[in-house]
Amino acid sequence: MSGKLYGVGVGPGDPELITIKAHRILQSCPVVAYPAPDSGQSFARSIVAEYLSAEQIELPIIVPMRVERFPAAQVYDEASENIAAHLDAGRDVVVLCEGDPFFYGSFMYVYERLAERYDCEVVPGVSSIMTGAAMSGIPLAARNDVLTILPGPLPDDELRARINAADALVIMKVGRHLARIRTLMGEMNLLDKAVYLERVSLAEQRTMRLADMTDETAPYFSMITIYKGAEPWIDTANMNVTKYD
Repeated sequence: MSGKLYGVGVGPGDPELITIKAHRILQSCPVVAYPAPDSGQSFARSIVAEYLSAEQIELPIIVPMRVERFPAAQVYDEASENIAAHLDAGRDVVVLCEGDPFFYGSFMYVYERLAERYDCEVVPGVSSIMTGAAMSGIPLAARNDVLTILPGPLPDDELRARINAADALVIMKVGRHLARIRTLMGEMNLLDKAVYLERVSLAEQRTMRLADMTDETAPYFSMITIYKGAEPWIDTANMNVTKYD
């Protein structure tokens, strides 16, 4: 009898921000797979390291972390077949995913390859977007506000059009696009409404007004939130500001 495949969201970084269900599955599965860079440790694994046991089999999914394109299909093809071998042997496998598995999550590529062949369950996780709002003290949206989520690599013209049409926004994948996005926000007179958030829920978290962020680039785990709606009490002047120690 085949094992069961689980895709589990482990949240934005704080080990306490995983669900009780995720914790139960994580500790009961004999095989744990997770994305890992080709140099350095896996962030997903580091979040739940204290919950792992020495008896569990670990399967790192090595994903190159660099700007240039890499053969992503090959990476997930090989990882999925490695996972399938354990499932065929009757072992349950849990695949860890930062944040939520189906929100820009790497697990969706494993799911695409294996969900039709095996029993599969997806366990949602706490998104960095919701965590960022909690950490900054600035609500995302209220009443009938329309919340729009945008990837930072979009070109300026498309970002501008989508921002103009929205009441509240989150810009993900800021990274090397930080300076360009900050300039665009200045041109649109939105700097006083924009919040920069970095590594939310971690010890090195930073939250501040985008206007006060002077760096030219940002780490991978960063985002910008903008509120343009009708609620006057959502004000960046009242936000929680944190910086590196």
